[in-house]
Amino acid sequence: MRAAVLTEFGAPLTVQEMPDPVAGGGEVVVQVLAGCVPPYAEEVFNGRRNYPLEPPVVPGTGGVGRIVSIGPDATRLRVGDLVWCDCTVRSRDDALTPDITLQGWSSRGDGGARLARHLHDGSFAELMRVPTENVYALPTEAEGDPARWSSLGVYVIPYGGLLAGGLEAGETLLVSGATGNLGSAAVATALAMGAGRVVTPGRNRAVLDLLADRFGPRVRPVQLTGDEDADRTAMSAAAGGPIDMVIDLLPPAAPSSAARAAAMTVREYGRVVLMGGVGMLGGADLALPYPWIMRNSVTVRGQWMYPRSANVGMIRLVASGALDLNAEWVRTFPLDAVNDAVEYAAAHGGPFDRTVLAPPAN
Repeated sequence: MRAAVLTEFGAPLTVQEMPDPVAGGGEVVVQVLAGCVPPYAEEVFNGRRNYPLEPPVVPGTGGVGRIVSIGPDATRLRVGDLVWCDCTVRSRDDALTPDITLQGWSSRGDGGARLARHLHDGSFAELMRVPTENVYALPTEAEGDPARWSSLGVYVIPYGGLLAGGLEAGETLLVSGATGNLGSAAVATALAMGAGRVVTPGRNRAVLDLLADRFGPRVRPVQLTGDEDADRTAMSAAAGGPIDMVIDLLPPAAPSSAARAAAMTVREYGRVVLMGGVGMLGGADLALPYPWIMRNSVTVRGQWMYPRSANVGMIRLVASGALDLNAEWVRTFPLDAVNDAVEYAAAHGGPFDRTVLAPPAN
């Protein structure tokens, strides 16, 4: 097979011939049809994000594919099935606190690193070996546009955070980082789940207007100024009532003050879910006040990625039409143009803008 390989941090990816992967017990091999290229991929490959990848490695964050072989323990999947491949791989020997690796992308701790060495390569390839439990059958409507359905990898991340926070129909949600790639996906997903109102703070007026135009009056945009107190007041006022939940999806370069201002808009007994990258590149800590959390009975929790069940829920949301992918801007690149795809993704990381690597010839 052919695959795009990161040979060292700071070097361009190179397309190489590699041995075809072989499915062992508990594994499936898929022909990769489409996989999203994250807007921050360039920062991973040049080493700026300091991800624990071990070159040489085939990167990639899952995608849509077609099964070409299965291990002996698969009972429902069949060769030829169109499937979604989730990159979030969990160890099988600890049900309570499993080690986690993002196949072909990142990992957590020593256990995650060991898991990453076994499932080393991701979706920037013609073929990919995936754990059986990470493969999900897609509905027939996905057959016509695998590239568009590869956006599942974007939406399922904030969906995991919304599930972690227990978002309920009719509630008011504030999305911190709403004008970004993941934040805008959180807005769309929350509305598909039945959120009554979604407060969308950000600095980019054009993107705020785009969100309001696309989703209507349930979206409450707020233009941020950088003044923490003033921004908190403006966000609270825009909600038109109590804010039940805040989800933070700000990128690593964002100041902690922006995340704190958003979090502290939540009502008494409200929930705050932290999923962004604030502090990952250094800088001040989030520093939420202890008395505020305690006296207001606020629940603050972190959420890295999502549970396995989120994949099923997200596929259902899209298949039902509750979450519409037709408004996505999708630009596909063949495998040979992988470096062009990475460069394009970095320049097109706005709301509903997807860069997709499609290994078969376009």
